[in-house]
Amino acid sequence: MNKETESMKLNPIKPIQNFLKKHLFIVAFILGIAFVFLSKAGIEYTSSDKFCEACHVHPHSTISWKQGLHKDTKSGTVVHCVDCHLPPGGIAYLTEKTKVGIRDLWGTIFKDKSKIDWDLKSRREHAIKFTYKKSCVKCHQNLFSKGLTKKGEDAHLYYEQHADELRCINCHLEVGHYHDKPVEVVSVTDKKDLVYFYEPANVDSFINFTEKIPKSTVSFEMVAIPGGEFMLGSPESEPFREDDEGPQRHVRISSFWMGKAEVSWNEFEEFKKQASGEGRTEDQIISSKLNSEFDVVTGPTPAYGNPDQGWGKRKRPAITMTFYAAQKYCKWLSKVTGKHYRLPTEAEWEYAARGGTESAYFFEGNPKKYSKQRIWNKFFGADTSVINSYVVYNQNSQGKTQPPSFVKPNPFGLVNMLGNVKEFCSDYYSLKSYSSYQQNEIIINPTGPESGKEHVIRGGCFRNDAVKIRVADRDITHHDSWMLTDPQMPKSLWWYSDNNEVGFRVVCEFDK
Repeated sequence: MNKETESMKLNPIKPIQNFLKKHLFIVAFILGIAFVFLSKAGIEYTSSDKFCEACHVHPHSTISWKQGLHKDTKSGTVVHCVDCHLPPGGIAYLTEKTKVGIRDLWGTIFKDKSKIDWDLKSRREHAIKFTYKKSCVKCHQNLFSKGLTKKGEDAHLYYEQHADELRCINCHLEVGHYHDKPVEVVSVTDKKDLVYFYEPANVDSFINFTEKIPKSTVSFEMVAIPGGEFMLGSPESEPFREDDEGPQRHVRISSFWMGKAEVSWNEFEEFKKQASGEGRTEDQIISSKLNSEFDVVTGPTPAYGNPDQGWGKRKRPAITMTFYAAQKYCKWLSKVTGKHYRLPTEAEWEYAARGGTESAYFFEGNPKKYSKQRIWNKFFGADTSVINSYVVYNQNSQGKTQPPSFVKPNPFGLVNMLGNVKEFCSDYYSLKSYSSYQQNEIIINPTGPESGKEHVIRGGCFRNDAVKIRVADRDITHHDSWMLTDPQMPKSLWWYSDNNEVGFRVVCEFDK
C-alpha cells in the first residue's frame, strides 16, 4: 500500500480538499453565484406587498394604499410598499429594510393593535419618519410636467429653492394612503336652537355676559376677571422651571373680561364671512389704501391647506391662523360689537390662568407626579386622575384639539387655560422680560418689551407633556419656521402652514 492510499484511508475527505485547492476560484465563483441568486430571491420575496402585509401591524394600510393615488395611477404603474418606505437601493436599502422588519415583527408579536392611535400615526410629524425623499424623487424626476397647474408650479418652484429644508410629504401627505375627510354634521336639534342676533350684548355692569355677534347666530361667553395682585413667574424651587420664568415680580392687574374658552371656529368663520376684502392678499389691500382711508377691517385669504386638520370645527378652537390674523379678528370684533376687544397681555393671561392660586397648576399636583419625562412614570405610568379633568394634553388629547366641554374650568370659570392650544399674548417675547421690571415695586399692568420680532404664547397644547402646561411656562412664536411649507409668493399673512398648536383667546377692556 503506497503512502497516498494509506493517507486516503486515514483522511477520506482529503481528495475533496485537494480538488478544492486546485479549483478554488471555480468553487468560489459557483458559491458566489448561488449566494447572489438566493439573496436576490430572498430580498425580492421579503420586499413584496404580500410579505409586508403579512407582518405589518397597521390594520388598514393595504386597503388605504389600494384606494390611494399610488396604486391606481394614470400610467398604470403600481407603486409598492418598499418604493416609498425604503431608500431606493444600496446599503441604505438593506440597512433600513432590516430595521423596519425588526420593528414590524416586534409590533406583530408584542403590541396590541387595537390600542394604537392610527389617525395620530398617519399625520405628517409621524409619517415623515417612514418615507424617503430620495424615493419620491426617483420616480418624480420632472417636477414641472405637462398639465401642472399654476398653483403646482409655484409650489414646486418653492420646493426647488428650499430643497434642503422641505420634504415631498410636507405637501403630499395623502398620496400614498387614502384618508377619508370627515364631514362635520350639525344635528336638527342644534339647528332648531340657533338664534339670529341683530345687536351685540348690552353690558352695563362688571358681570359675566354672553357676547352676540350681530347678523349671525354665533355667541360666546365672557367672564368677568376681578382685578388683583399676584406674583408673575415661578419660584426657583418649582420643578422643571425655565430661566425665562423669573425672577418673580409683584404685579397688579386691573379688572377685565376674558373669553371663557379659546376663540372657536364658529366665531372665526363668522369673521371670515362678514369682514370686507375676503380673498385678497395684504399687499393688494395696502396698495388700494382701503385700510388707511376707510378703516375697513379685511378678512383672511383662503387657507392653502386644511386649517382644521380634519379634526372638526364648530366649538373646537380655531387654529393655524397667524398672530396678525388674531389681531385682525380682535379689531373686527371690536367694530361689530362696539366694545374694545384685544389679545391679553402676558401678565393678564397668567393672572387669569392662576385664578388666585400660587402653585405650578391651578389644581392640586406636582409636575413630577404628572410628567412622562420622569423615568418612574415612563415605565409605570403617571397618575392622571386629577390633571385629566382640567387639561387637554398628550396623555388624553388623542393627538388633537378638543371642544371646551372636555374639561372642567379653573377657579375663575375659564376652560382650557392650560393645554388644548397655546394662546397668543400681545407682548413681544424676551428671555429677560421679568428682570426688566423693578424688583421692589408693584408693577401695574405690565405689557412686556416695547419691541421685538416674536410674540409670547402661553398655556401649552394638546401635544405637550405636563411639564409644558405649568401656568408659568413661557413659549414663543416661530413665524418663519411655521411658514416653511407655504409656497405662496408672497407668503400668507393669515395662515401658518406648519403649526396647528396655536390659537387665541380674547379679552375685553373694562371701562368704569
